[in-house]
Amino acid sequence: MQYRPLGRTGIMVSPVALGAMMFATSFGNPDPADSARIIHRALDAGINLVDTADAYGDSEEVVGRALKGRRDDVVLATKFGRAVDDDPARRGASRRWIVTAVENSLRRLGTDHIDLYQLHRPDPDTDIEETLSALTDLVRSGKVRAVGTSQAPASGIVEAQWVAERRGLVRFRTEQCAYSILNRGAEREVLPAAQRFGMGTLIWGPLGQGMLTGRVRRGGVSDLRRVGLLRHLSDERRIEVVEQLVPLAEEAGVPLTHLAVAFVVAHPGVTSALLGPRTMAQLDDLLAGVDLALGDDLLDRIDGIVPPGVDVSALDQEFRPPALLDPQLRRRPVAGRSAA
Repeated sequence: MQYRPLGRTGIMVSPVALGAMMFATSFGNPDPADSARIIHRALDAGINLVDTADAYGDSEEVVGRALKGRRDDVVLATKFGRAVDDDPARRGASRRWIVTAVENSLRRLGTDHIDLYQLHRPDPDTDIEETLSALTDLVRSGKVRAVGTSQAPASGIVEAQWVAERRGLVRFRTEQCAYSILNRGAEREVLPAAQRFGMGTLIWGPLGQGMLTGRVRRGGVSDLRRVGLLRHLSDERRIEVVEQLVPLAEEAGVPLTHLAVAFVVAHPGVTSALLGPRTMAQLDDLLAGVDLALGDDLLDRIDGIVPPGVDVSALDQEFRPPALLDPQLRRRPVAGRSAA
């Protein structure tokens, strides 16, 4: 396994990392012991970054127990900010919630520090200065080593960098964004912004939330658990792209899963792609492709199917700014809508 710098943190991480969402017993692998074996197999293969979140059910607890005796071998990342229950005060990026959330994560993970603490979603209701101030205190206390964002728009990345510089606060060192052959929108602004500010990037969904496994095909019956829950998994535009990618992978002599991950890690702005296996077989399949390097000709042909910077369609899980959700935020009062 080769290793890459995680931005300018000085931390070296593997180009593929282990996403732990599917280790939650409520909706992922129901056997924590099996999840522990998967985690150990990944570490033995050279993966040294494990990413989870407080919103992933009991994933933090499963990961924490699995890492006992191996904690120092791992760059341990978790996230805060998404709702963990129905209480509206137990979410977001306020100082009040951050200082509570970090203690809860430390307890569940069974550790005294978190290597990378990430804001899971932008919080438009909280001043970014308050968020960075609270995170700065966590870094100075030693409870957190570095901080990052997830699904931040390029404008949010820039704003946070400016505020940190002007107020003498810690900078966000990483961004975790969606990026795959099916969703290349990050190439327009997010990845270039991260590169401009020396940020590392962790990629979620490199397999297109399961569509780039070949398990969602036109006219077929998929065994993916999420097909009935996520609209983009039955989007005809995405299925059409998969139908073009399958023969391309076959012609190249590689599984579609390997092609998808290799495409992501080939981008110079990408640090590490998060693999989210639920079973050992899924992990072994993905590990078998870590040495694949795509040539320019194959990358050009992928560009011909999905042009650079284009999302085939939006992901259900992506962050949407308030003005896209609330019509009243993008409409003047009726009396002021006319130009005359």
